[in-house]
Amino acid sequence: MLTLPRSGVGELPSSPMEAFLVSTGIVALAEMGDKTQLLALVLAVRFRKPWPIVWGILVATLVNHGLAGAVGAWVTEFLGPDILRWVLAGSFIAMAVWMLIPDTLDDEQSDAPPRWGVFGTTVVAFFIAEMGDKTQIATVMLAARYHAYFWVVAGTTLGMMLANAPVVWLGERMTRLVPMRLVHTVSALVFAALGVAVLI
Repeated sequence: MLTLPRSGVGELPSSPMEAFLVSTGIVALAEMGDKTQLLALVLAVRFRKPWPIVWGILVATLVNHGLAGAVGAWVTEFLGPDILRWVLAGSFIAMAVWMLIPDTLDDEQSDAPPRWGVFGTTVVAFFIAEMGDKTQIATVMLAARYHAYFWVVAGTTLGMMLANAPVVWLGERMTRLVPMRLVHTVSALVFAALGVAVLI
């Protein structure tokens, strides 16, 4: 079962590698079936240029999670571990509900090249989609629990890439192998369990 480290907000992790590995694992699992993973699939199918998409995801994630990590470090100064626990639990449960709401995609397809190119379009789309997302919230919480900003951001970024890069490379084949509705349902159950587990 996926759990956050139990170290107090003011405590240091036993090693920077612990912060890195925990952050990588949490975000990689949290990203499975997420709307940003669906976005990666849509971009891959539409543009069929994996390298600019992968680089765009990397840049957008670094910027977004860098900001989230900074917020987490700032929150540590004002909130205690009990409040953080309730916020995290609420976020996981809210994500479980959100996962059951089907994502709607723009049906308008155009053969014209994207306005900002494939790379620029990916950066903008991923940065916006990641705002308020569960992986961003997880980054805030991890940064609040660990005093290891660089390692947390590096870990959450790696987790995002581990979850999204294969989707970009496999592209449309993934939709034939695993129905997205099933992925969303399983993810919703996982996040609901995580929310309850954090409260307990």
